[in-house]
Amino acid sequence: MGTAISVDLADDAEFEVLFEGAAQAFAWFREVDERFSTYKEHSEVSRLRRGEITAAQGSADLRQVLAACADLWSETGGFFDASATGRLDPSGYVKGWSVQVASDRLTAAGLVNHCINAGGDVCVRGRPAPDRSWRVGIQHPWERGRLAWVLSVGDAAVATSGTYERGLHVVDPFTGQPAAALRSVTVVGTDLGSADAYATAAFAMGRAGIDWLAARADLEWAVIAEDGQAYRSPGLPLAADDATLDTESGLHRG
Repeated sequence: MGTAISVDLADDAEFEVLFEGAAQAFAWFREVDERFSTYKEHSEVSRLRRGEITAAQGSADLRQVLAACADLWSETGGFFDASATGRLDPSGYVKGWSVQVASDRLTAAGLVNHCINAGGDVCVRGRPAPDRSWRVGIQHPWERGRLAWVLSVGDAAVATSGTYERGLHVVDPFTGQPAAALRSVTVVGTDLGSADAYATAAFAMGRAGIDWLAARADLEWAVIAEDGQAYRSPGLPLAADDATLDTESGLHRG
């Protein structure tokens, strides 16, 4: 997967049940890595790139991911493009999708209170405790030890696309150049695969991505531009004690 993954199980269950749930989640992530890695020569994605197999000959998961990427390409006006770099790379969807699948499987197994974090892409269900909500911090894009916002969420998907970890890695598919106008885009939705793709697409759009997100009634979002201006949707689920962050995080609110 190319990133650290944590699974936090908060249900009051026997240790063996919790252990098995976590074990199955990590087994799934290893399976996804074997199938979709762009670095492993034997992965399905690598074999598809080389023309050794066709999409129709791939696994059901591969076909599902490619179909979802095609739908997201259309929905985002081409700004989410799994081939933006000139070669197939569905990673911008796969990471979030795989976490969502793991979360759905844990829920189906009765582990309905959990948080899965894959390199800052987070899926939460239920609560960490009866009187608490899950808290998700959004990394400050210039100051490693600080947060720009803290969200209070339950049954939600939170995806962030930014330059502070991997540099200018999001490509504008229409110019072929790295997108550089924004520093961080966070999307809060109900499905992490889609939220991950929306964050990537908005990032690729540059400042136009802010208006694109604002027109989506089904999403909450937060954007930090390269010039330090920060924007967020009115309904962004900020933690109740996070009021000071909007004025003291060192960012200029747009």
